[in-house]
Amino acid sequence: MVDGLQSDRRAAIQAACQIAPEFVERAREGDSLRTMPPDLASKAKRMGLFRLCLPRSLGGMELDPTTAIEVIEIVSRADGSAGWTVLIGNSTAFFAWLDPAVAKEMIGGDPDFCSTGVFAPMGQASAGDSGEFMVSGRWPFNSGCPHSEWCQVGVFVMDGDRPRLRDEGVPDWRFAFLDRKSVVVEDTWDALGLRATGSHHIQVANQCVPVEHTAAPLFEAARHDGPLWRLPLFSLATILMAGFPLGVARRALDEFTELAKSKFRGSPTDTVASDGFAQAQLARAEAGVQAARSFVFDVVGEIWDVCRIGDAPDIDQRARLVLAANQAMRAGVEAVECLFRLAGASAVFSDDPLQRCFRDLHAGNQHIIFSTNRDKAFSKLRFGIDQPTYLI
Repeated sequence: MVDGLQSDRRAAIQAACQIAPEFVERAREGDSLRTMPPDLASKAKRMGLFRLCLPRSLGGMELDPTTAIEVIEIVSRADGSAGWTVLIGNSTAFFAWLDPAVAKEMIGGDPDFCSTGVFAPMGQASAGDSGEFMVSGRWPFNSGCPHSEWCQVGVFVMDGDRPRLRDEGVPDWRFAFLDRKSVVVEDTWDALGLRATGSHHIQVANQCVPVEHTAAPLFEAARHDGPLWRLPLFSLATILMAGFPLGVARRALDEFTELAKSKFRGSPTDTVASDGFAQAQLARAEAGVQAARSFVFDVVGEIWDVCRIGDAPDIDQRARLVLAANQAMRAGVEAVECLFRLAGASAVFSDDPLQRCFRDLHAGNQHIIFSTNRDKAFSKLRFGIDQPTYLI
């Protein structure tokens, strides 16, 4: 098993490095299509990039968290939209919260599939006549839906005209797993950044969904065994997202470094690289991103050590993970804002890599995983203020 894990780690890193140049070269094409080019999406599937954390028993790699972050970091450095599409497509990991036999039947014989993942409970599930759920709703931000086989959407199970309460006294908030063929995709994705992610709205009306095709991962443990499944859902999702800002920021730092060596400003002999202010700003941006990256890997490594010995991370460790991921995004945003200004007028063109990094990071920063509320969750824990801990 250990040899198999090591082999999968190497294969995943190699796959990311191999396909990265194609994501670089075709980033503008993706922007125009507003989704990952179909042939590239198919290639990414065949290379296993959408089953990084899918259980091995279901045909996935079930990678350790640090390797998953590195893979997403590599792809995000090539193109922010590609990195975002890959990380969201790895919502395949959440099939671990379904009954293993049911999940295996749903996936079929080909584990190289993709799934969207929208946590927000913007749909409703009502009991049908035969015990199934009838699901209706409309969900935005379904990244990757044009090439996904499954769509995971948040729903409240209803009791009449209000959400049904669980034994814990909270609404029964579940994920419904919908066959992509059963949903209506609305062509709505025309955004500032992450333009090539195909993050359209989807909707269903009175869609029959077997109860076993739903899960309550915010309240229940995964149905598989192993270190990865000792992570709560939000911790696993945070880990998958942490590599995105680090990869995009790395691309911005590298692009600016090369640009500054050959760009002249105010004098035919003085490059941007020779300007003392630019030197100081680059150093601060570089230090900020590298420090944030170290923080992420330090926390994730600590959590993984806990999971490997058979325990689950405690609330303090999970809160530090929240803080580390948010710091990665903050450092990335601060870096691209600084470098975009230093780059001057050449960075305003839509196909300029720095401009794309600027747009993609600001768009990604709007996701709830990186929200100020997550910072507040960390501080509330430190202050001893009550809050729903399942969201950490």
